[in-house]
Amino acid sequence: MAWFRVGSSLAKHAIKRSLAQGGSSYYATRTRMLPPQSRYFHTTVFKSKSQTAPVPRAVPLSRLTDNFLDGTSSVYLEELQRAWEADPNSVDESWDNFFRNFVGQASTSPGISGQTIQESMRLLLLVRAYQVNGHMKSKLDPLNLGERVIPDDLDPAFHGFSEADLDREFFLGVWRMSGFLSENRPVQTLRSILTRLEQAYCGSIGYEYMHIADRNKCNWLRDKIETPTPTQYNRERREVIFDRLAWSTLFENFLATKWTSAKRFGLEGGETLIPGMKEMFDRAADLGVESIVIGMAHRGRLNILGNLVRKPLRQIFGEFSGGQAGPSEDEVGLYTGTGDVKYHLGTSYDRPTRGGKRIHLSLVANPSHLEAVNPVVIGKTRAKQFYSNDVDRIKNMGVLIHGDGSFAGQGVVYETLHLSALPNYSTGGTIHIVFNNQVAFTTDPSAGRSSQYCTDVAKALDAPIFHVNGDDVEAVVHACELAAEWRQTFHSDVVIDLVCYRRFGHNEIDEPSFTQPKMYKVIRSHPSALEIYQNKLLESGEVTQEDIDKINKKVSSILNEEFMASKEYVPKRRDWLSAYWSGFKSPEQVSRIRNTGVKPEILKSVGKAITTLPENFTPHRAVKKIYEQRAQMIETGEGIDWGFAEALAFATLIVEGNHVRLSGQDVERGTFSHRHSVVHDQETGAKYCPLDHVIMGQNEELFTVSNSSLSEFGVLGFELGYSMENPNSLVMWEAQFGDFANGAQVIFDNFVSSGESKWLRQAGLVVLLPHGYDGQGPEHSSGRVERYLQMADDNPYIIPEMDPTLRKQIQECNWQIVNVTTPANFFHVLRRQIHREFRKPLIVMSPKNLLRHKECKSNLSEFDDVQGHPGFDKQGTRFKRLIKDQNFLSDLEEGVRRLVLCSGKVYYELDDERRKADAKDVAVCRVEQLCPFPYDLVQRELKRYPNAEIVWCQEEPMNMGAYTYILPRLISSMKALGRGGYDDVKYVGRAPSAATATGFYKVHLKEQTELVQKAMQHEPINFSY
Repeated sequence: MAWFRVGSSLAKHAIKRSLAQGGSSYYATRTRMLPPQSRYFHTTVFKSKSQTAPVPRAVPLSRLTDNFLDGTSSVYLEELQRAWEADPNSVDESWDNFFRNFVGQASTSPGISGQTIQESMRLLLLVRAYQVNGHMKSKLDPLNLGERVIPDDLDPAFHGFSEADLDREFFLGVWRMSGFLSENRPVQTLRSILTRLEQAYCGSIGYEYMHIADRNKCNWLRDKIETPTPTQYNRERREVIFDRLAWSTLFENFLATKWTSAKRFGLEGGETLIPGMKEMFDRAADLGVESIVIGMAHRGRLNILGNLVRKPLRQIFGEFSGGQAGPSEDEVGLYTGTGDVKYHLGTSYDRPTRGGKRIHLSLVANPSHLEAVNPVVIGKTRAKQFYSNDVDRIKNMGVLIHGDGSFAGQGVVYETLHLSALPNYSTGGTIHIVFNNQVAFTTDPSAGRSSQYCTDVAKALDAPIFHVNGDDVEAVVHACELAAEWRQTFHSDVVIDLVCYRRFGHNEIDEPSFTQPKMYKVIRSHPSALEIYQNKLLESGEVTQEDIDKINKKVSSILNEEFMASKEYVPKRRDWLSAYWSGFKSPEQVSRIRNTGVKPEILKSVGKAITTLPENFTPHRAVKKIYEQRAQMIETGEGIDWGFAEALAFATLIVEGNHVRLSGQDVERGTFSHRHSVVHDQETGAKYCPLDHVIMGQNEELFTVSNSSLSEFGVLGFELGYSMENPNSLVMWEAQFGDFANGAQVIFDNFVSSGESKWLRQAGLVVLLPHGYDGQGPEHSSGRVERYLQMADDNPYIIPEMDPTLRKQIQECNWQIVNVTTPANFFHVLRRQIHREFRKPLIVMSPKNLLRHKECKSNLSEFDDVQGHPGFDKQGTRFKRLIKDQNFLSDLEEGVRRLVLCSGKVYYELDDERRKADAKDVAVCRVEQLCPFPYDLVQRELKRYPNAEIVWCQEEPMNMGAYTYILPRLISSMKALGRGGYDDVKYVGRAPSAATATGFYKVHLKEQTELVQKAMQHEPINFSY
């Protein structure tokens, strides 16, 4: 870029001086400034010659002096010229040509002999101006609604050229870059140069790529953009494009005719999206893509479902008619869930391409929360790459379709974009298509964003952006093909800004003229893209009216046939099951409970592997001590703490062939410095992960632990998408503190808690939320367990069948929520996620101070499957949903006066207070699994203590924590046994509060002491304060 730096300095000084001197008028045009509301796509307004700026006067090379050049530039040029005079081969070829021209050695026409160095530099700046800002002059708005402000530097007069210079020949040289400056045409007329620039940068596609720092990438794009002739498609390709555009348009017309008052969020105004995407997929398949995961909101979704992903049209029409018939009799275990509106649903399909290949398309279901599906798609794509061993990330690709308002306005867009180059999150590039209506519901762009374009956020990633006029279907096809080529070449993100319009309102029954009267006045008389293209082909003679009528008749006939068939359509298969999920069961199919214990010899073997560090490796002395202690734990079988129990769960799952992935902020070390799954050499900085070496020849991604970006929404969505691809994986996301998880509340509310019910998609995602009251204040105390419990769908007034081996309670609940108190139980709850025939999300209120609590330890015998060991009960070794009081082991304890039920780390404080108060007649039971509620085990304890006062104790305020969830279920359990009702359940905990916790440590200690003392007091507990 040396030529630009030198040229910039020369030209700026020359322009300033020349403008001060004045000159004749010029031929080019200027534009007037516009009011803010007209900031989006506009047309050019010409100024009269009397308004134009003076023309800078040329200065011959011989007259260049330091009076006009800055010192740096003049000295550089003088040194360069002296070097050239001494040896022409000592300078770049372009400078050799340049100096030969000015001393008369070059064979040039008479027009060149008067060329000055300023003109040459300014000409290069003019070329660069088009490369940088040509998109500002491109014809992007199909409606031609307003006027765009054209940058000054796109005006030849700004660079000192007049109309008289148009047919002068100028020496450009041959530069080491791509595009037409690299062509062997060093001498060109100004007119031909401007024609090429206008053709390349100011047509129906506006290119933004000069913000990209990588020279090779810019050169690659210049080669694609600055072609000698515009892209032309032959007759055969144009017929295919027309056919695809006809399907897109006539599909929407058909829906509008049959269901005039239905919301469908149609594609009208942007129908060229379908042929563009089809051509993109064809090109991607030719370049090696085998599978594409698509995410989008509701606009145009039905068209993409029907025309791109090939969901049966009869099924789509059946959903429009108010549903469909029930499943066929041979479909055992088909469950329907609560369902969702038709424009939220997804599907998958193996699509044949124009090149004779097949490409698998998956459209991910999504809620109405715009852009929320983005990270889910990226996570699912990354998982596909892992399971297909796509290490080069060329076989599996993500495509995201955005809205203009949401792409600029939703923060999750930025969060997702910034995952694109992170080692454990990259998918080798995503193609983003912005369906740009030029209005967001009722909000104009001037009120919806501060940037010029809705796509400007993508510039942070050095992603090229192709703005394209949505009425020019061939331009759309070209932009889409170019995007596919970019992605497969550079394995990075690319953005297509499809500038179109919305023929109707936000939905078909909305009235858009309330807020955009001028826009919709134009839209009402504006021809469709199909009509525009049809007329173009007719005028060129490439198709006849008969050809067009034939295509229209074919499409209409098929649509009508499918409509008739929709009345009797019955789904043929369970759409919720993909190949990896074959054999997994729905909630209507009984799944046997499996044990999760591991053979002692395997525990010993993997324990040794994950506590061994390489020789000549220098860990931090504190970390070395942790690993030495873990090795001792395995050796003695005693004192296993939380962090090591977790590592043993991971290792044993890996030995069994399962993929384990843990992601989140600071998870490699652990927020509380308890995990240390990645160890750093203190001398070299090298890293070592023992869990990467559990088995011989272990795939480097079989175990993945990765510190994430500082994002909750984006990263949790990514991990959810990852977990949905294959059930044989333990995928976990850990919040830095549970308090921060509400940054991802949309993912919890609209995907994790309800995805299976709405879209019949199971997921086994594990969420670890550090939780516990230890005096760290209102933002470091609570994982807000009450929010997750509130979303649980189990009925508090109906006790389900609780068979010990065929229990369906968890299968029928939307998710599981646990607050575990022992390392062994944590080990088993993680392994339980894999050792079952279905998948459910698991929310873990993980501990903080229990990570190093002297009482919070487990023996290795609680992890194994040996009969007679502490963890082995009647059914074997498995996760304990409730841990009974360890002081009372008989089946009937009539002398116990109080039964305290609690969950989480408050148990250890209650147990400590019980010892201090010598309250031997108080039993404390831990409800390890809050949801679904362990009715059978709670009733077992109620029977064990027939005379006991029933207390629920928690450290959270009354309006938080598990109390409001536990209360009605505990009452149902008591009523079934004749043990009383609401008044017989006593509450011990903090008073209702707006904030989760006090910010004063002394107040915290006082509250904590009072509540545990109250739970152990001799007097009966009153409910009220």
